Amino acid sequence: MKRYRLVVDCPDQIGLVAEVSRFLAEHKASITEASHHTDHEAGWFFMRHEIAAESFQLSLEQFKAEFAVLADKFAMNWRIVDSSQKQNVVVMASRESHCLADLLHRWHSGELECNIVAVIANHDHLRQMAQWHGIPYHYVPFPKENKQPAFDEVSDIIKQYEADTVVLARFMQIFPDALCREMAGRVINIHHSFLPSFAGAKPYHQAYERGVKLIGATCHYVTADLDAGPIIEQDTMRISHSDSAEDMVRKGKDCEKNALARGLRYHLEDRVIIHKNKTVVFD
Repeated sequence: MKRYRLVVDCPDQIGLVAEVSRFLAEHKASITEASHHTDHEAGWFFMRHEIAAESFQLSLEQFKAEFAVLADKFAMNWRIVDSSQKQNVVVMASRESHCLADLLHRWHSGELECNIVAVIANHDHLRQMAQWHGIPYHYVPFPKENKQPAFDEVSDIIKQYEADTVVLARFMQIFPDALCREMAGRVINIHHSFLPSFAGAKPYHQAYERGVKLIGATCHYVTADLDAGPIIEQDTMRISHSDSAEDMVRKGKDCEKNALARGLRYHLEDRVIIHKNKTVVFD
C-alpha cells in the first residue's frame, strides 16, 4: 500500500497535535500509524504519521503548499515522503564481507525499501558478491600517502548514481570533513563497539583488555567528529571470561549486522529524526 510519511520536529507547544490532526482530517487523510514524543528537558516535540495515500484528497505538491502555512505557524522542521519513491543507496566496504553480504541479502529478499545502486570498495575481492546481485562494483584504491583523490572519485561515483544515502558497511576509511558536511544526515556507519566506549581502532581488543561482560555495535550517522555522530541503533551480546579477543570479534559480527540492518531500515522508513547530536527513533 502506498503511503505518505509526515515527519515533524519543532518547539513543543500546546495544540500541535490537534492542529495537525485537524488539517489531515479536513483532507480525509486516513492515518495508519502515528508516533509522538516530547523531550521535556529540551522543550522539543517530535511526530511521525503514516497516511494511506489513496485516502488523501491532495496531491503531494498541494499538501506541501497548504501544510507550509501550518508549519510556519509552529516553526516546524518537516518533510513529507512518498513511500513508493525508494531511496538510492550506495554501500561502501573494505575487507570484511559480513555487513555487505547481510545488507545485500536483505535487499534481495525485499526486506529493505531501497535501490542499492552501487558498491564502492577499497579492495577488489568483494566484486563477485556484488555482481551476483547485479549491482555495479567500483574498486577505488586508497594509497596511504594521499587519500584525497580517492575520496574525490568516491564523491563523483555517489553523484553519478544520485545516491540519497551512503552506508559504510565496515568501510575502514575516515570520511573527510567536507564530504561529511555535504552529506550530513545521509551517511550511515557501523562501528564495531558499543559507543561511546572503545572508539577508534580494534575496539574488541580494547574490550578484551578491560574484561567487559558485554560487547556491542553501534549504527550512527557520520560526522566530522570521528565515531561521535548521532546514534541510530545499537546491539549487544553477553560474553564471559572464557572468550578470547578473537571470540569477541566473531560474536561481535552478529551485533554489527543486526544493528546496521535495523538502523538502515529505520532511516529508509523515515523513522529517525536528528536533533542536535541525538536521535528520536520511532521503531
